[in-house]
Amino acid sequence: MDRTSPLIPVAVLLVGFGLGACAPTIDVTSTDQKSADGKAALTGFTRFPDLPLPTAAKIDLEHTLVFGAGEAWFGRLVLGVNHSVNDVFGFYKRELPRFGWQEITTTRSKVSTMTYTREGRVATILIESGALIGSNFSITVSPRGAPVQEPTTTNQPTQPAQ
Repeated sequence: MDRTSPLIPVAVLLVGFGLGACAPTIDVTSTDQKSADGKAALTGFTRFPDLPLPTAAKIDLEHTLVFGAGEAWFGRLVLGVNHSVNDVFGFYKRELPRFGWQEITTTRSKVSTMTYTREGRVATILIESGALIGSNFSITVSPRGAPVQEPTTTNQPTQPAQ
């Protein structure tokens, strides 16, 4: 009978965790600043001043693609946090309106989806459970497309060809 050491699966798991920890990320730290009225105001990562970001979120640099800066940026921001999917969903449901975003639709499921609009831009947030703990989510922001107008038809009688 061939006996495989029980340490081999453990070693494989540890190597996998070690490699996963090597993914390029950057910490997103919120800083407290004073607002115009002298009260403390919580701000997010300065590159994205129009979005709230959860405390201790880490940006996944390998999967993030952002163009522009300030309140005119667009692209896909991918983050991970040590908070549950429900906590992240609740955070954005509560905080996005404070940043001027208006809800279009939200859906709670295995991959929760939230869509908001603000000043000619649309943000879609996808939230799912992390591999072991916490959750991963992406925020895609793009310019809002122009409304589609149906072609107009006229009910004018046609002239017979002569």
